[in-house]
Amino acid sequence: MFQPIVQFGTSRFLQAHVDLFVSQALAGEAGASQALGGITVVQTTASAQSAARVAALATGAPYPVRVRGRQDGATIDQTLYGSAIRGALQAHAQWSAVQQAVLHAQVILSNTGDTGYALDVADGPAMLAPGGAVPARFPAKLLALLYGRWQQRPDAALTLLPCELVQDNGDVLRQLLIRLAQRWGLSQAFGVWLQQHCVWANALVDRIVSQALEPVGAVAEPYALWAVQKQAGLVMPCQHPAIVLTDDLVRYERLKLFLLNGGHTYLAERWSALQRPPQQTVREAMVDSQQRAELEAFWSEEVLPVFDLLGQRPQAQTYLATVRERFENPFLEHRMADIFLNHAQKKQRRFAPVLALAEQQGATLPLLRIRAALGSEATAA
Repeated sequence: MFQPIVQFGTSRFLQAHVDLFVSQALAGEAGASQALGGITVVQTTASAQSAARVAALATGAPYPVRVRGRQDGATIDQTLYGSAIRGALQAHAQWSAVQQAVLHAQVILSNTGDTGYALDVADGPAMLAPGGAVPARFPAKLLALLYGRWQQRPDAALTLLPCELVQDNGDVLRQLLIRLAQRWGLSQAFGVWLQQHCVWANALVDRIVSQALEPVGAVAEPYALWAVQKQAGLVMPCQHPAIVLTDDLVRYERLKLFLLNGGHTYLAERWSALQRPPQQTVREAMVDSQQRAELEAFWSEEVLPVFDLLGQRPQAQTYLATVRERFENPFLEHRMADIFLNHAQKKQRRFAPVLALAEQQGATLPLLRIRAALGSEATAA
């Protein structure tokens, strides 16, 4: 039996996020309702670890998601179960089955990691021939599968929901596939179909999934968000309290980037400057009076004034309250040394947009901490 949802990626994140949402909707739990149906998961890499997850998921047995943390002032420690995954395939070993799954899907999900959108020069149009080799990289796999669908079911509606942490991920993936189709010399009609018939959704996912369980399952924080930009023809896998359909996805992206990601990076900046212990965690930093005071000043004097300029302080303060609880999670061992990795690049991604937005609004905010942090990077260079 073919499932209406096909998912590329076997990550613990998806197990505790989208897959769990669909499971709860199917069961009528947590205020969720109206799911399309089950999910077929596709392993896109040759990873032995992913293969073990696929073997476990293929049994169809429910898997545990342990939800641990703070929410609305209460400590949460409960185990939920994901049961929406009804099939699991390995792309390289079961390509024809993957082709059939995509042919009958209504929604395609993906979360293929930091390098998921990378290309391989070995992937080419010869792979579209019957019996051709399976493309190596995810974009080429998806292009080949969509080309087969276009040939057989060109009028069937299809929504693609990338969950990779890439801004405008739907637009980026669509344009990547259109360029790849042109490079492969595929027909212009197919390119038009990709552009105009398929619905490519921009989305933001937000949940800390801190640990994998073996052979399958995950440990996650209580907070969860899946914000998806509204557009005509969009079909979601389910309805769920953590899913938000919005005309203003940028607002959600700014909240996460400026307050959560920016907060992590500013904590790491001060952790380094204050020479705190290498093994210090975010939770420990939050109970260090000096680090906590500096972080609160960063939020109140650097970031919230920018949301004031946008008329969005109430939303920012509401989101910030959840960020504080997430940083204080008593179960999460999030090491400052890990957050500090690639620190210079993170400062550019997370601090520079705050300055740029303030200038765009015509404001002359001092933003001294952000300027100093960016300046220290320039001095070091």
